[in-house]
Amino acid sequence: MLASLSIKNYALIDELKVKFSNGYTIITGETGAGKSILLGGLSLVLGKRADLTVLKTKEEKCIIEAEFHIENYNLKQFFEEEDLDYEGQTFIRREILPSGKSRAFINDTPVTLSVLNDLGVKLIDIHSQNQTLELTEEEFQYSVIDAVASNFENVKQYQEILSTYTKTKSAYNRLLKDQEEASKEYEYNSFLLKELKDLKLETLDKEELESNYDQLSNVEDIREKLTAALQLVNAEEVGVQVAITELKQLFAKLTSFGSTYAGLHDRIQSVLIEVDDINGELIALEEGLETDPVALEKLHEILHKLFAVEKKHGVSGVAELLKIQEELEQKVAITENADEAVLEKQQEMKALEEKLDKIALKIHKQRAKELPKLIKNLESIISELGMPNAKFKIEVAQKEKYLSNGKDELTFLFSANKGGSFGDLKKVASGGELSRIMLAIKSILSEYMNLPTIMFDEIDTGVSGEIAIKMADIMKEMSNHMQVFCITHLPQVAAKGDAHFKVYKENTLLGTSSNLKLLNKHDRITEIAQMLGGEKISESALTHAKELLS
Repeated sequence: MLASLSIKNYALIDELKVKFSNGYTIITGETGAGKSILLGGLSLVLGKRADLTVLKTKEEKCIIEAEFHIENYNLKQFFEEEDLDYEGQTFIRREILPSGKSRAFINDTPVTLSVLNDLGVKLIDIHSQNQTLELTEEEFQYSVIDAVASNFENVKQYQEILSTYTKTKSAYNRLLKDQEEASKEYEYNSFLLKELKDLKLETLDKEELESNYDQLSNVEDIREKLTAALQLVNAEEVGVQVAITELKQLFAKLTSFGSTYAGLHDRIQSVLIEVDDINGELIALEEGLETDPVALEKLHEILHKLFAVEKKHGVSGVAELLKIQEELEQKVAITENADEAVLEKQQEMKALEEKLDKIALKIHKQRAKELPKLIKNLESIISELGMPNAKFKIEVAQKEKYLSNGKDELTFLFSANKGGSFGDLKKVASGGELSRIMLAIKSILSEYMNLPTIMFDEIDTGVSGEIAIKMADIMKEMSNHMQVFCITHLPQVAAKGDAHFKVYKENTLLGTSSNLKLLNKHDRITEIAQMLGGEKISESALTHAKELLS
Protein backbone atom coordinates (compact mmCIF):
# COMPACT_ATOMS: atom_id res chain seq x y z
CA MET A 1 0.00 0.00 0.00
CA LEU A 2 0.96 3.63 -0.50
CA ALA A 3 1.79 4.85 3.02
CA SER A 4 3.01 8.38 2.31
CA LEU A 5 3.80 10.80 -0.50
CA SER A 6 6.15 13.76 -0.48
CA ILE A 7 6.31 16.25 -3.37
CA LYS A 8 8.61 19.27 -3.60
CA ASN A 9 8.88 21.88 -6.36
CA TYR A 10 6.56 20.12 -8.80
CA ALA A 11 4.18 22.07 -11.09
CA LEU A 12 1.98 24.17 -8.71
CA ILE A 13 3.16 22.32 -5.60
CA ASP A 14 5.77 24.05 -3.42
CA GLU A 15 6.01 21.31 -0.84
CA LEU A 16 3.53 18.61 0.11
CA LYS A 17 3.75 15.80 2.63
CA VAL A 18 0.84 13.47 3.23
CA LYS A 19 0.25 10.08 4.86
CA PHE A 20 -2.33 7.56 3.67
CA SER A 21 -4.10 4.68 5.38
CA ASN A 22 -5.40 1.42 4.05
CA GLY A 23 -9.00 1.08 2.91
CA TYR A 24 -11.01 3.43 0.70
CA THR A 25 -9.59 6.94 0.26
CA ILE A 26 -11.43 9.77 -1.49
CA ILE A 27 -9.78 12.75 -3.20
CA THR A 28 -11.93 15.70 -4.24
CA GLY A 29 -11.41 19.28 -5.31
CA GLU A 30 -12.59 21.86 -7.78
CA THR A 31 -11.63 21.59 -11.42
CA GLY A 32 -8.12 22.97 -11.85
CA ALA A 33 -7.29 22.68 -8.15
CA GLY A 34 -4.46 20.23 -8.88
CA LYS A 35 -5.82 16.68 -8.82
CA SER A 36 -4.12 15.94 -12.13
CA ILE A 37 -0.91 17.44 -10.71
CA LEU A 38 -1.09 15.00 -7.82
CA LEU A 39 -1.49 12.10 -10.24
CA GLY A 40 1.34 13.45 -12.39
CA GLY A 41 3.70 13.57 -9.42
CA LEU A 42 2.74 10.04 -8.43
CA SER A 43 3.32 8.88 -12.04
CA LEU A 44 6.83 10.35 -11.95
CA VAL A 45 7.78 8.39 -8.88
CA LEU A 46 6.46 5.27 -10.62
CA GLY A 47 8.76 5.72 -13.61
CA LYS A 48 7.10 8.11 -16.05
CA ARG A 49 9.47 10.31 -18.07
CA ALA A 50 9.71 13.99 -17.17
CA ASP A 51 11.15 17.27 -18.47
CA LEU A 52 12.03 20.68 -17.07
CA THR A 53 8.44 21.91 -17.40
CA VAL A 54 7.60 20.06 -14.16
CA LEU A 55 9.81 22.37 -12.08
CA LYS A 56 7.88 25.06 -10.23
CA THR A 57 11.08 26.98 -9.47
CA LYS A 58 13.45 26.39 -12.37
CA GLU A 59 16.60 26.89 -10.27
CA GLU A 60 15.72 24.13 -7.76
CA LYS A 61 15.35 20.40 -8.22
CA CYS A 62 12.06 18.56 -7.95
CA ILE A 63 11.95 15.72 -5.42
CA ILE A 64 9.11 13.20 -5.17
CA GLU A 65 9.27 10.39 -2.64
CA ALA A 66 6.74 7.66 -1.94
CA GLU A 67 6.69 5.14 0.89
CA PHE A 68 5.14 1.73 0.24
CA HIS A 69 4.39 -1.20 2.52
CA ILE A 70 5.07 -4.20 0.29
CA GLU A 71 5.16 -7.21 2.64
CA ASN A 72 2.14 -8.85 0.96
CA TYR A 73 3.16 -8.28 -2.67
CA ASN A 74 5.59 -11.22 -3.15
CA LEU A 75 8.30 -8.92 -4.50
CA LYS A 76 11.43 -10.44 -2.92
CA GLN A 77 12.41 -12.18 -6.16
CA PHE A 78 12.09 -8.92 -8.11
CA PHE A 79 14.39 -7.15 -5.64
CA GLU A 80 16.91 -10.02 -5.80
CA GLU A 81 16.92 -10.06 -9.61
CA GLU A 82 17.55 -6.30 -9.70
CA ASP A 83 20.16 -6.51 -6.91
CA LEU A 84 18.14 -4.23 -4.61
CA ASP A 85 17.78 -4.24 -0.83
CA TYR A 86 14.36 -5.67 0.00
CA GLU A 87 12.53 -3.87 2.79
CA GLY A 88 8.90 -4.30 3.83
CA GLN A 89 8.85 -0.53 4.16
CA THR A 90 10.23 0.55 0.77
CA PHE A 91 10.99 4.10 -0.34
CA ILE A 92 11.03 5.25 -3.96
CA ARG A 93 12.54 8.65 -4.78
CA ARG A 94 12.64 10.58 -8.04
CA GLU A 95 14.67 13.73 -8.61
CA ILE A 96 14.44 16.10 -11.59
CA LEU A 97 17.46 18.43 -11.68
CA PRO A 98 17.47 21.97 -13.13
CA SER A 99 19.91 20.68 -15.76
CA GLY A 100 17.17 18.42 -17.07
CA LYS A 101 18.76 15.22 -15.77
CA SER A 102 16.64 12.75 -13.85
CA ARG A 103 17.61 10.34 -11.07
CA ALA A 104 15.66 7.51 -9.48
CA PHE A 105 16.27 5.53 -6.29
CA ILE A 106 14.73 2.47 -4.64
CA ASN A 107 15.70 2.27 -0.98
CA ASP A 108 18.53 4.74 -1.75
CA THR A 109 19.95 2.53 -4.52
CA PRO A 110 20.15 4.26 -7.93
CA VAL A 111 18.01 2.54 -10.59
CA THR A 112 17.01 3.10 -14.21
CA LEU A 113 13.55 4.33 -15.18
CA SER A 114 12.89 0.91 -16.68
CA VAL A 115 13.43 -0.81 -13.32
CA LEU A 116 11.39 1.88 -11.56
CA ASN A 117 8.54 1.42 -14.02
CA ASP A 118 8.66 -2.38 -13.65
CA LEU A 119 8.29 -2.01 -9.89
CA GLY A 120 5.72 0.78 -10.17
CA VAL A 121 3.18 -1.32 -12.08
CA LYS A 122 3.36 -3.89 -9.29
CA LEU A 123 2.59 -1.24 -6.65
CA ILE A 124 -0.07 1.10 -8.07
CA ASP A 125 -2.67 0.72 -10.79
CA ILE A 126 -3.71 4.22 -11.90
CA HIS A 127 -7.03 3.65 -13.60
CA SER A 128 -7.86 6.38 -16.10
CA GLN A 129 -9.98 6.55 -19.24
CA ASN A 130 -6.93 5.54 -21.31
CA GLN A 131 -6.17 2.60 -19.05
CA THR A 132 -9.71 1.34 -19.59
CA LEU A 133 -8.67 0.49 -23.15
CA GLU A 134 -6.57 -2.30 -21.62
CA LEU A 135 -9.88 -4.10 -21.16
CA THR A 136 -10.11 -4.59 -24.94
CA GLU A 137 -6.69 -6.25 -25.13
CA GLU A 138 -6.65 -10.04 -25.32
CA GLU A 139 -3.75 -10.44 -22.89
CA PHE A 140 -5.71 -8.62 -20.17
CA GLN A 141 -8.85 -10.62 -20.92
CA TYR A 142 -6.92 -13.87 -20.52
CA SER A 143 -5.46 -12.66 -17.21
CA VAL A 144 -8.99 -12.00 -15.89
CA ILE A 145 -10.23 -15.45 -16.90
CA ASP A 146 -7.13 -17.21 -15.51
CA ALA A 147 -7.42 -15.33 -12.21
CA VAL A 148 -11.00 -16.53 -11.76
CA ALA A 149 -10.03 -20.03 -12.94
CA SER A 150 -7.01 -20.22 -10.58
CA ASN A 151 -4.94 -20.96 -13.66
CA PHE A 152 -1.80 -18.89 -13.06
CA GLU A 153 0.34 -21.83 -11.88
CA ASN A 154 -0.83 -23.94 -14.83
CA VAL A 155 -0.03 -21.13 -17.25
CA LYS A 156 3.38 -20.60 -15.64
CA GLN A 157 4.17 -24.31 -15.98
CA TYR A 158 2.97 -24.26 -19.61
CA GLN A 159 5.16 -21.24 -20.39
CA GLU A 160 8.25 -22.91 -18.89
CA ILE A 161 7.69 -26.01 -21.05
CA LEU A 162 6.93 -23.80 -24.07
CA SER A 163 10.23 -21.98 -23.58
CA THR A 164 12.12 -25.30 -23.66
CA TYR A 165 10.07 -26.42 -26.67
CA THR A 166 10.83 -23.20 -28.56
CA LYS A 167 14.57 -23.60 -27.93
CA THR A 168 14.45 -27.26 -28.97
CA LYS A 169 12.55 -26.39 -32.14
CA SER A 170 15.10 -23.68 -32.98
CA ALA A 171 17.93 -26.18 -32.48
CA TYR A 172 16.04 -28.66 -34.71
CA ASN A 173 15.64 -26.07 -37.47
CA ARG A 174 19.33 -25.13 -37.22
CA LEU A 175 20.22 -28.81 -37.49
CA LEU A 176 18.15 -29.16 -40.66
CA LYS A 177 19.80 -26.08 -42.12
CA ASP A 178 23.27 -27.33 -41.21
CA GLN A 179 22.42 -30.71 -42.70
CA GLU A 180 21.28 -29.07 -45.93
CA GLU A 181 24.47 -27.00 -46.16
CA ALA A 182 26.65 -29.97 -45.23
CA SER A 183 24.96 -32.18 -47.83
CA LYS A 184 25.92 -29.75 -50.57
CA GLU A 185 29.59 -30.03 -49.61
CA TYR A 186 29.55 -33.65 -48.45
CA GLU A 187 31.04 -35.27 -51.55
CA TYR A 188 33.79 -32.68 -51.89
CA ASN A 189 34.64 -32.83 -48.17
CA SER A 190 34.66 -36.64 -48.30
CA PHE A 191 37.10 -36.53 -51.25
CA LEU A 192 39.40 -34.12 -49.38
CA LEU A 193 39.22 -36.23 -46.23
CA LYS A 194 40.06 -39.47 -48.11
CA GLU A 195 42.98 -37.71 -49.80
CA LEU A 196 44.44 -36.77 -46.41
CA LYS A 197 43.68 -40.10 -44.73
CA ASP A 198 45.36 -42.03 -47.59
CA LEU A 199 48.57 -40.19 -46.78
CA LYS A 200 48.48 -41.58 -43.20
CA LEU A 201 49.60 -38.21 -41.89
CA GLU A 202 49.95 -39.52 -38.34
CA THR A 203 52.91 -41.68 -39.45
CA LEU A 204 54.71 -39.07 -41.53
CA ASP A 205 57.78 -37.04 -40.57
CA LYS A 206 58.33 -34.54 -43.35
CA GLU A 207 61.96 -33.77 -42.42
CA GLU A 208 62.86 -37.45 -42.27
CA LEU A 209 61.16 -38.10 -45.61
CA GLU A 210 63.05 -35.24 -47.27
CA SER A 211 66.36 -36.42 -45.73
CA ASN A 212 65.85 -40.02 -46.96
CA TYR A 213 64.88 -38.77 -50.39
CA ASP A 214 67.99 -36.61 -50.62
CA GLN A 215 70.21 -39.60 -49.67
CA LEU A 216 68.66 -41.96 -52.20
CA SER A 217 68.83 -39.27 -54.88
CA ASN A 218 72.60 -38.74 -54.30
CA VAL A 219 73.96 -42.28 -53.62
CA GLU A 220 76.84 -42.13 -56.15
CA ASP A 221 78.00 -38.73 -54.95
CA ILE A 222 77.93 -39.89 -51.32
CA ARG A 223 79.83 -43.11 -52.22
CA GLU A 224 82.51 -41.10 -54.02
CA LYS A 225 83.02 -38.85 -51.03
CA LEU A 226 83.09 -41.76 -48.56
CA THR A 227 85.72 -43.57 -50.70
CA ALA A 228 87.88 -40.47 -50.78
CA ALA A 229 87.53 -40.10 -47.00
CA LEU A 230 88.60 -43.72 -46.45
CA GLN A 231 91.65 -43.18 -48.63
CA LEU A 232 92.62 -40.13 -46.54
CA VAL A 233 92.38 -42.23 -43.40
CA ASN A 234 93.94 -45.47 -44.66
CA ALA A 235 96.56 -44.54 -47.31
CA GLU A 236 99.77 -46.59 -46.65
CA GLU A 237 102.18 -43.69 -46.74
CA VAL A 238 100.19 -40.52 -46.07
CA GLY A 239 96.95 -41.77 -44.44
CA VAL A 240 95.77 -40.16 -41.25
CA GLN A 241 95.71 -43.48 -39.42
CA VAL A 242 99.27 -44.36 -40.47
CA ALA A 243 100.59 -40.92 -39.48
CA ILE A 244 98.99 -40.99 -36.04
CA THR A 245 100.23 -44.56 -35.45
CA GLU A 246 103.79 -43.48 -36.23
CA LEU A 247 103.32 -40.43 -33.97
CA LYS A 248 102.16 -42.70 -31.16
CA GLN A 249 105.20 -44.99 -31.58
CA LEU A 250 107.52 -41.98 -31.54
CA PHE A 251 106.10 -40.62 -28.26
CA ALA A 252 106.10 -44.06 -26.68
CA LYS A 253 109.91 -43.75 -26.58
CA LEU A 254 109.66 -40.33 -24.85
CA THR A 255 107.31 -41.21 -21.96
CA SER A 256 110.27 -42.03 -19.71
CA PHE A 257 111.47 -38.45 -19.96
CA GLY A 258 108.66 -36.97 -17.91
CA SER A 259 104.90 -36.60 -17.41
CA THR A 260 104.55 -34.01 -20.20
CA TYR A 261 105.59 -36.53 -22.82
CA ALA A 262 103.53 -39.24 -21.18
CA GLY A 263 100.46 -36.95 -21.27
CA LEU A 264 100.94 -36.19 -24.98
CA HIS A 265 101.31 -39.93 -25.63
CA ASP A 266 97.93 -40.58 -23.95
CA ARG A 267 96.23 -37.84 -25.97
CA ILE A 268 97.66 -39.23 -29.23
CA GLN A 269 96.33 -42.66 -28.18
CA SER A 270 92.84 -41.11 -27.71
CA VAL A 271 93.01 -39.51 -31.16
CA LEU A 272 94.01 -42.82 -32.68
CA ILE A 273 91.06 -44.56 -31.05
CA GLU A 274 88.68 -41.85 -32.41
CA VAL A 275 90.20 -42.14 -35.91
CA ASP A 276 89.80 -45.94 -35.75
CA ASP A 277 86.13 -45.44 -34.79
CA ILE A 278 85.59 -42.93 -37.65
CA ASN A 279 87.24 -45.34 -40.05
CA GLY A 280 84.86 -48.11 -38.94
CA GLU A 281 81.80 -45.90 -39.46
CA LEU A 282 83.03 -44.79 -42.90
CA ILE A 283 83.43 -48.43 -43.92
CA ALA A 284 79.94 -49.27 -42.60
CA LEU A 285 78.39 -46.31 -44.43
CA GLU A 286 80.12 -47.21 -47.67
CA GLU A 287 79.08 -50.84 -47.40
CA GLY A 288 75.50 -49.84 -46.51
CA LEU A 289 75.04 -47.59 -49.53
CA GLU A 290 72.66 -49.09 -52.07
CA THR A 291 70.96 -47.74 -55.11
CA ASP A 292 67.19 -48.39 -54.55
CA PRO A 293 65.12 -46.87 -57.36
CA VAL A 294 61.91 -48.43 -56.03
CA ALA A 295 62.30 -46.83 -52.56
CA LEU A 296 63.32 -43.58 -54.23
CA GLU A 297 60.18 -43.60 -56.40
CA LYS A 298 57.99 -44.38 -53.38
CA LEU A 299 59.48 -41.47 -51.41
CA HIS A 300 59.08 -39.21 -54.42
CA GLU A 301 55.40 -40.18 -54.69
CA ILE A 302 54.70 -39.55 -50.97
CA LEU A 303 56.47 -36.19 -50.97
CA HIS A 304 54.75 -35.16 -54.21
CA LYS A 305 51.32 -35.92 -52.70
CA LEU A 306 52.27 -34.17 -49.46
CA PHE A 307 53.42 -31.02 -51.24
CA ALA A 308 50.28 -31.08 -53.41
CA VAL A 309 47.83 -31.18 -50.46
CA GLU A 310 49.84 -28.54 -48.61
CA LYS A 311 49.49 -26.26 -51.60
CA LYS A 312 45.78 -27.11 -51.98
CA HIS A 313 45.00 -26.23 -48.37
CA GLY A 314 47.44 -23.32 -48.16
CA VAL A 315 49.54 -24.75 -45.31
CA SER A 316 53.13 -25.91 -44.88
CA GLY A 317 53.30 -28.78 -42.44
CA VAL A 318 51.85 -32.14 -41.36
CA ALA A 319 50.50 -30.67 -38.08
CA GLU A 320 48.35 -28.14 -39.96
CA LEU A 321 47.13 -30.84 -42.34
CA LEU A 322 46.12 -32.99 -39.37
CA LYS A 323 44.04 -30.09 -38.02
CA ILE A 324 42.32 -29.71 -41.40
CA GLN A 325 41.69 -33.46 -41.46
CA GLU A 326 39.99 -33.23 -38.05
CA GLU A 327 37.75 -30.36 -39.26
CA LEU A 328 36.80 -32.32 -42.38
CA GLU A 329 35.95 -35.36 -40.25
CA GLN A 330 33.55 -33.22 -38.21
CA LYS A 331 31.88 -31.77 -41.32
CA VAL A 332 31.48 -35.19 -42.89
CA ALA A 333 30.18 -36.61 -39.59
CA ILE A 334 27.43 -33.95 -39.46
CA THR A 335 26.02 -35.34 -42.69
CA GLU A 336 26.65 -38.98 -41.88
CA ASN A 337 25.12 -38.68 -38.38
CA ALA A 338 22.49 -36.07 -39.25
CA ASP A 339 19.61 -38.51 -39.50
CA GLU A 340 20.29 -39.77 -35.99
CA ALA A 341 20.57 -36.22 -34.58
CA VAL A 342 17.40 -35.11 -36.40
CA LEU A 343 15.51 -38.13 -35.06
CA GLU A 344 16.73 -37.34 -31.53
CA LYS A 345 15.46 -33.73 -31.78
CA GLN A 346 12.16 -34.93 -33.22
CA GLN A 347 11.71 -37.26 -30.25
CA GLU A 348 12.53 -34.42 -27.83
CA MET A 349 9.97 -32.17 -29.52
CA LYS A 350 7.32 -34.89 -29.49
CA ALA A 351 7.79 -35.46 -25.75
CA LEU A 352 7.52 -31.71 -25.08
CA GLU A 353 4.45 -31.43 -27.31
CA GLU A 354 2.76 -34.17 -25.29
CA LYS A 355 3.48 -32.23 -22.09
CA LEU A 356 2.25 -28.97 -23.66
CA ASP A 357 -0.93 -30.62 -24.92
CA LYS A 358 -1.62 -32.08 -21.50
CA ILE A 359 -1.17 -28.82 -19.56
CA ALA A 360 -2.93 -26.79 -22.29
CA LEU A 361 -5.96 -29.07 -22.00
CA LYS A 362 -5.93 -28.58 -18.22
CA ILE A 363 -5.80 -24.79 -18.72
CA HIS A 364 -8.66 -24.98 -21.22
CA LYS A 365 -10.89 -27.07 -18.94
CA GLN A 366 -10.30 -24.71 -15.99
CA ARG A 367 -11.18 -21.69 -18.15
CA ALA A 368 -14.27 -23.30 -19.68
CA LYS A 369 -15.46 -24.42 -16.25
CA GLU A 370 -15.23 -20.95 -14.66
CA LEU A 371 -16.43 -18.82 -17.61
CA PRO A 372 -20.16 -19.14 -16.81
CA LYS A 373 -19.45 -17.93 -13.27
CA LEU A 374 -17.42 -14.98 -14.55
CA ILE A 375 -20.12 -14.03 -17.06
CA LYS A 376 -22.81 -14.24 -14.39
CA ASN A 377 -20.85 -12.04 -11.97
CA LEU A 378 -20.02 -9.48 -14.65
CA GLU A 379 -23.61 -9.20 -15.88
CA SER A 380 -24.88 -8.95 -12.30
CA ILE A 381 -22.52 -6.12 -11.38
CA ILE A 382 -22.95 -4.06 -14.56
CA SER A 383 -26.72 -4.51 -14.28
CA GLU A 384 -26.52 -2.70 -10.95
CA LEU A 385 -24.37 -0.07 -12.67
CA GLY A 386 -27.20 0.93 -15.01
CA MET A 387 -26.76 -1.63 -17.75
CA PRO A 388 -29.51 -4.20 -17.00
CA ASN A 389 -29.66 -5.59 -20.53
CA ALA A 390 -25.92 -5.93 -21.09
CA LYS A 391 -24.70 -9.42 -21.96
CA PHE A 392 -21.33 -11.08 -22.46
CA LYS A 393 -20.38 -13.97 -24.69
CA ILE A 394 -17.00 -15.29 -23.57
CA GLU A 395 -15.75 -18.56 -25.02
CA VAL A 396 -12.48 -20.46 -25.39
CA ALA A 397 -11.87 -22.96 -28.16
CA GLN A 398 -8.78 -25.18 -28.37
CA LYS A 399 -6.69 -24.85 -31.53
CA GLU A 400 -3.59 -26.63 -32.80
CA LYS A 401 -1.17 -23.72 -32.46
CA TYR A 402 0.84 -23.25 -29.27
CA LEU A 403 0.18 -19.74 -27.95
CA SER A 404 1.95 -17.89 -25.15
CA ASN A 405 -0.63 -18.96 -22.55
CA GLY A 406 -2.11 -22.17 -23.94
CA LYS A 407 -3.85 -23.34 -27.09
CA ASP A 408 -7.11 -21.44 -26.65
CA GLU A 409 -8.64 -18.97 -29.06
CA LEU A 410 -10.58 -16.43 -27.00
CA THR A 411 -13.87 -14.87 -28.00
CA PHE A 412 -14.79 -11.92 -25.74
CA LEU A 413 -17.97 -10.30 -27.08
CA PHE A 414 -20.39 -7.77 -25.61
CA SER A 415 -23.91 -6.54 -26.23
CA ALA A 416 -25.17 -3.48 -24.38
CA ASN A 417 -28.85 -3.60 -25.35
CA LYS A 418 -31.63 -6.17 -25.15
CA GLY A 419 -31.79 -8.17 -28.34
CA GLY A 420 -28.68 -6.45 -29.66
CA SER A 421 -26.04 -8.32 -31.59
CA PHE A 422 -22.75 -9.23 -29.94
CA GLY A 423 -19.59 -7.50 -31.04
CA ASP A 424 -15.96 -6.88 -30.13
CA LEU A 425 -15.68 -4.76 -26.96
CA LYS A 426 -13.54 -2.05 -28.55
CA LYS A 427 -16.08 -1.65 -31.37
CA VAL A 428 -19.44 -1.81 -29.59
CA ALA A 429 -18.81 -0.47 -26.06
CA SER A 430 -18.70 3.27 -25.32
CA GLY A 431 -16.10 4.86 -23.04
CA GLY A 432 -18.58 5.05 -20.16
CA GLU A 433 -19.60 1.43 -20.64
CA LEU A 434 -15.96 0.32 -20.74
CA SER A 435 -15.29 2.18 -17.48
CA ARG A 436 -18.14 0.39 -15.73
CA ILE A 437 -17.12 -2.98 -17.16
CA MET A 438 -13.54 -2.39 -16.00
CA LEU A 439 -14.77 -1.48 -12.51
CA ALA A 440 -16.79 -4.69 -12.44
CA ILE A 441 -13.77 -6.74 -13.55
CA LYS A 442 -11.42 -5.11 -11.07
CA SER A 443 -13.90 -5.75 -8.26
CA ILE A 444 -14.04 -9.44 -9.24
CA LEU A 445 -10.25 -9.67 -9.56
CA SER A 446 -9.77 -8.17 -6.09
CA GLU A 447 -11.33 -11.33 -4.65
CA TYR A 448 -8.94 -13.63 -6.50
CA MET A 449 -5.65 -11.73 -6.73
CA ASN A 450 -3.42 -9.76 -4.40
CA LEU A 451 -3.78 -6.60 -6.49
CA PRO A 452 -1.64 -3.49 -6.00
CA THR A 453 -3.08 -0.21 -4.79
CA ILE A 454 -5.62 1.05 -7.31
CA MET A 455 -6.40 4.68 -8.00
CA PHE A 456 -9.61 5.41 -9.93
CA ASP A 457 -9.38 8.73 -11.72
CA GLU A 458 -12.97 9.98 -12.13
CA ILE A 459 -14.27 6.54 -13.14
CA ASP A 460 -17.73 7.82 -12.18
CA THR A 461 -17.78 10.50 -14.90
CA GLY A 462 -21.17 10.59 -16.62
CA VAL A 463 -23.11 8.72 -13.92
CA SER A 464 -25.20 9.90 -10.98
CA GLY A 465 -27.79 8.87 -8.45
CA GLU A 466 -28.17 5.22 -7.60
CA ILE A 467 -25.54 4.12 -10.11
CA ALA A 468 -22.99 6.41 -8.46
CA ILE A 469 -23.88 4.92 -5.07
CA LYS A 470 -23.46 1.40 -6.46
CA MET A 471 -20.08 2.34 -7.92
CA ALA A 472 -19.04 3.66 -4.54
CA ASP A 473 -20.26 0.44 -2.88
CA ILE A 474 -18.21 -1.64 -5.28
CA MET A 475 -15.06 0.38 -4.62
CA LYS A 476 -15.76 0.23 -0.90
CA GLU A 477 -16.05 -3.55 -1.11
CA MET A 478 -12.78 -3.74 -3.07
CA SER A 479 -11.06 -1.83 -0.28
CA ASN A 480 -11.62 -4.83 1.99
CA HIS A 481 -8.99 -6.64 -0.09
CA MET A 482 -6.72 -3.79 -1.17
CA GLN A 483 -5.99 -0.06 -0.86
CA VAL A 484 -8.37 1.97 -3.08
CA PHE A 485 -8.17 5.65 -4.04
CA CYS A 486 -10.91 7.43 -5.93
CA ILE A 487 -10.71 10.91 -7.42
CA THR A 488 -14.34 11.98 -7.80
CA HIS A 489 -16.75 14.86 -8.36
CA LEU A 490 -19.77 12.93 -7.02
CA PRO A 491 -20.90 13.47 -3.41
CA GLN A 492 -22.46 9.97 -3.31
CA VAL A 493 -19.07 8.43 -4.04
CA ALA A 494 -17.11 10.78 -1.77
CA ALA A 495 -19.36 10.00 1.22
CA LYS A 496 -18.39 6.30 1.15
CA GLY A 497 -14.69 6.92 1.81
CA ASP A 498 -12.87 5.84 4.95
CA ALA A 499 -10.62 8.89 4.52
CA HIS A 500 -11.26 12.05 2.51
CA PHE A 501 -8.60 14.42 1.13
CA LYS A 502 -9.23 17.73 -0.60
CA VAL A 503 -7.01 19.26 -3.25
CA TYR A 504 -7.17 23.06 -3.21
CA LYS A 505 -5.38 26.11 -4.56
CA GLU A 506 -3.91 28.98 -2.56
CA ASN A 507 -3.10 32.40 -3.96
CA THR A 508 -0.33 34.25 -2.12
CA LEU A 509 2.05 37.10 -2.86
CA LEU A 510 4.52 34.49 -4.11
CA GLY A 511 2.03 33.00 -6.56
CA THR A 512 -0.43 30.13 -6.78
CA SER A 513 0.20 26.76 -5.21
CA SER A 514 -1.74 23.52 -4.85
CA ASN A 515 -2.14 21.69 -1.54
CA LEU A 516 -3.75 18.55 -0.18
CA LYS A 517 -5.33 18.20 3.24
CA LEU A 518 -7.08 15.44 5.17
CA LEU A 519 -10.65 16.46 6.07
CA ASN A 520 -12.13 15.89 9.50
CA LYS A 521 -15.81 15.01 9.93
CA HIS A 522 -16.96 18.65 9.96
CA ASP A 523 -14.84 19.51 6.92
CA ARG A 524 -16.24 16.49 5.07
CA ILE A 525 -19.81 17.62 5.68
CA THR A 526 -18.94 21.04 4.28
CA GLU A 527 -17.09 19.61 1.27
CA ILE A 528 -19.89 17.19 0.36
CA ALA A 529 -22.50 19.92 0.85
CA GLN A 530 -20.55 22.12 -1.60
CA MET A 531 -20.40 19.20 -4.04
CA LEU A 532 -24.18 18.92 -3.72
CA GLY A 533 -25.17 22.58 -3.94
CA GLY A 534 -22.20 24.77 -4.92
CA GLU A 535 -20.30 27.49 -3.06
CA LYS A 536 -23.40 28.82 -1.19
CA ILE A 537 -24.18 25.98 1.16
CA SER A 538 -27.87 25.63 2.03
CA GLU A 539 -29.30 23.92 5.06
CA SER A 540 -30.81 21.25 2.84
CA ALA A 541 -27.39 20.59 1.32
CA LEU A 542 -25.84 20.23 4.77
CA THR A 543 -28.64 17.91 5.86
CA HIS A 544 -28.20 15.82 2.73
CA ALA A 545 -24.44 15.70 3.26
CA LYS A 546 -24.89 14.44 6.82
CA GLU A 547 -27.32 11.79 5.59
CA LEU A 548 -24.84 10.59 2.96
CA LEU A 549 -22.03 10.40 5.49
CA SER A 550 -24.15 8.54 8.01
